[in-house]
Amino acid sequence: MTYRKGLHDLGNGCFAWLQPDGSWGWSNAGLVADGDATLLVDTLFDLPLTAEMLAAMRDAVPAAASIDTLVNTHANGDHCYGNELVEGAVIVASEACAEEMGDVPPALLAQLVAGADAFGPVVSAFVQRAFGPFQFEGITLTPPTETFTGESVRRVGDKEVRLLEVGPAHTRGDVLVHVPGDSVVYTGDILFVDGHPILWEGPIANWVRACDAILAMDVATVVPGHGPITDLSAVSALRGYLLHIEAEARRCYEAGLPREEAARAIALDDYSSWGDAERIAVNVATLYQEFGDPAQPPNTVELFQLMAQLAHDRP
Repeated sequence: MTYRKGLHDLGNGCFAWLQPDGSWGWSNAGLVADGDATLLVDTLFDLPLTAEMLAAMRDAVPAAASIDTLVNTHANGDHCYGNELVEGAVIVASEACAEEMGDVPPALLAQLVAGADAFGPVVSAFVQRAFGPFQFEGITLTPPTETFTGESVRRVGDKEVRLLEVGPAHTRGDVLVHVPGDSVVYTGDILFVDGHPILWEGPIANWVRACDAILAMDVATVVPGHGPITDLSAVSALRGYLLHIEAEARRCYEAGLPREEAARAIALDDYSSWGDAERIAVNVATLYQEFGDPAQPPNTVELFQLMAQLAHDRP
């Protein structure tokens, strides 16, 4: 299937909304419909992008004029900042996702973009590339109205939709949305395709188990949080990446390398075609914490400074 922006019909009432190139903020979403019933998987990073997506969905699926249920797969803004536009829907997320959702409000990202020059040209260029295209002003953060832990089974018309909590991994409350009857799974950011994943939360073993959970599903179509529509081979590739960086980060940690040096030392040659390689800085920092590093963990601003420098030095 061609990786192009817009709505993709997966068949039998399942759809994916894609946003190439899948880098920072350019996330995917999904729609499951049966008769008059609809379930939306995630909104987008700002209101204009979400409005454009919802209009396209209404044109393709008349029932999408009134979305019954919105599922947020996790708390990152590029998967939930558009929630306010899905009026009247029940908004469902894991309990951990709901608790995390207010940690990075839209106004904070608006301030980061507006004040990026204060961090110097390297960081400013990185922040503008990652977040400059989006409009964070005027967003009312709209949290879930219903939460669950573990697993929740929903009905969309005659379709069964399984919500499976697999976090903490990428974030605290990651959820997979599985439509078993249609052999489709929407992974949220448990899967990045052609881009490096980012381990904001961990532990990494949970993320590997989440990959195993997807690989155990009888699915033909996998809709990632970022990147093109794919199949289970991409899940296997990402699982391999996670095991690789865990082993390499541990080797660096046991050798006494500071985390900043480790982020530069870990070879990513097998993944050289994947974008956003600077995320290794966050991945190593999270893994070092997991390994018991006594050093004070970097805060979010420091992590972005590290990533910006890596992106500048190793484009």
